[in-house]
Amino acid sequence: MIKLTFLGTSSSIPTASRNHPAILLSYANENILIDCGEGTQRQFRKAKLSTMKLTRLLITHWHGDHVLGIPGLLQTLALNNYKKTLCIYGPTGTKKFMHQLLNTFVFAGKINLNVQEVSGRFLETQDFFIEAKNMFHGPPTLAYNFVKKGQVRIDKKKLERAKLPNSPLIGRLKQGKDVIYKNKKYLAKNLVYTTQAKKISVILDTAFDSSIANFAKGADILVCASDFSHELKEKAKEYKHMTSKQCADIAKKAKVQKLVLTHLSQRYDKNPKVILDEARKEFKQSYLVNDLDVLRV
Repeated sequence: MIKLTFLGTSSSIPTASRNHPAILLSYANENILIDCGEGTQRQFRKAKLSTMKLTRLLITHWHGDHVLGIPGLLQTLALNNYKKTLCIYGPTGTKKFMHQLLNTFVFAGKINLNVQEVSGRFLETQDFFIEAKNMFHGPPTLAYNFVKKGQVRIDKKKLERAKLPNSPLIGRLKQGKDVIYKNKKYLAKNLVYTTQAKKISVILDTAFDSSIANFAKGADILVCASDFSHELKEKAKEYKHMTSKQCADIAKKAKVQKLVLTHLSQRYDKNPKVILDEARKEFKQSYLVNDLDVLRV
């Protein structure tokens, strides 16, 4: 199961109810923070989550609303004797900005960091991979896909009925190979099944471009920054952001299962339904998240 916790859902200016952008993606032993706006640490506390369980930080771009929580987060980890190496990934310039950040503040303690500038598929394990794509926002900006691979599983009930022992035979079945035990042949296709892959696409600050849909194609959840209603499409274009209608157009073209709108401008704080209703006219499975909302897939 993949769990998404929306720690901050505002855009560049926070409101009383929406903090600066941050999303925590949790899967198995991974806790991956996507952006770290100012106040993210406090949002962890409100969500009853531990920063000490963090494994990775993905940075979409280096505008202040997406990164100003990083210094405080690192200081907290250091003061709490964080033992892991925190892997930090971001667009071109991330190494320079991290170096400048660490030399701007006086840190107490020490923390091990592994900072990488990435593109394409940059991390792959047996269970999942993460890939990045350049967006169209002015400064170097990335969108991310987290893909949980489909897994070959043994049907335990069928295995019990077959009375096969827990042995290297099981590994052969998972590889799709038939096995022979006590002079009897067992077909792999009758004893194994494949779990479906799951894909989470996170596309935050960017101007609209039809090619974005290819990156999000088939996603179970597409998280998209929706700063403007479509009546302000010229202003959205000027600031290299998308309208809610444009987010919905991408979701429709990409044939995603669910569109999740976030990064809401303060102008819609009293009437966020404007953004949601506009998106749903184009793509029915559209949802607008609030701070501390949790989605699972």
